[in-house]
Amino acid sequence: MRSYYGRQILKTPVWRHDIPAYLFSGGLAAGSALLAAGADLTGRPALRRSGRLTALGAVGASAYLLIHDLGRPERFHHMLRVVKPTSPMSMGSWILAAFGPAAGVAAAAEVTGVAAGLGRAAGLAAAGVAPALATYTAVLLADTAVPSWHEAYPELPFAFAGGALAGAAGAGLLGAGAFSAAAGEVGPARRFALTGAALELAALRRLHTRLGIVGEPYGAGSAGRLLRASRVLTATGVAGAVLGRSRVVSALSGVALLAASALTRFGIFAAGAASTKDPRYTVVPQRERLAARSPSADDERDAVGTGREQLADDRITRDLPGDQQPA
Repeated sequence: MRSYYGRQILKTPVWRHDIPAYLFSGGLAAGSALLAAGADLTGRPALRRSGRLTALGAVGASAYLLIHDLGRPERFHHMLRVVKPTSPMSMGSWILAAFGPAAGVAAAAEVTGVAAGLGRAAGLAAAGVAPALATYTAVLLADTAVPSWHEAYPELPFAFAGGALAGAAGAGLLGAGAFSAAAGEVGPARRFALTGAALELAALRRLHTRLGIVGEPYGAGSAGRLLRASRVLTATGVAGAVLGRSRVVSALSGVALLAASALTRFGIFAAGAASTKDPRYTVVPQRERLAARSPSADDERDAVGTGREQLADDRITRDLPGDQQPA
């Protein structure tokens, strides 16, 4: 299929690699805040410390990447001048602005040992915002006209949420080793790894089976290579996290899960960019939607026949004497 003069129907997103990196760091911050809050409530200090520090570092990286992509720091400030619930970008700016200070206070309390109660409250507040931080970027991508993102709006939030949990589990396994966590402390990280991997892999699998032609970019070219590598690393990381008990195996599993989470974001980003370059991914779904909405020839004939019968009944009713008119 060719478009007019062989040109693209849609423009390829102008976002650079800052944005897929931002997608990864935001998910990592969100998952780590959740893991830290759970560790705090269940008495796992090493895992709590790892989660809080990772959340702060990741949200700091997110802020830098977003501002760098915007070009000027004041543009981020300008986005906070309005609240527009229908705009994922506007809501995402406020989510990031709410999460960052809470993660900062929790991490400061962890490092200084001062105001532990305030640190716990801030950590729980960050965890409350974390699900929105992990998934709003998926809504942001699906809200565009990019075919492979737009059509995947039911699956992308689950893929991003699963990646956030798996990435946080990887960071938790690494951090637990760095802070000499007891053997029983890393259990939540292992469960995060298993749950996040299952959620992410199921969502990515559904992208291939449900989207039809628009799902092709997820399995082809650089996007396909990135997502295949992500699946291998995810399976390897989960196996090591669940079955391995040594610090070395846990650390390697953590690296694998972190790399897999990053590759998933870059793969999804590459698939969307690729789908804008082939007119088939824009034209074919539009034709299918039009065909599904337009009535069939039989339906049109039935509608015409029903209309004619109604007109005949109306004429008969008008010609009846007044005392025989229907009530």
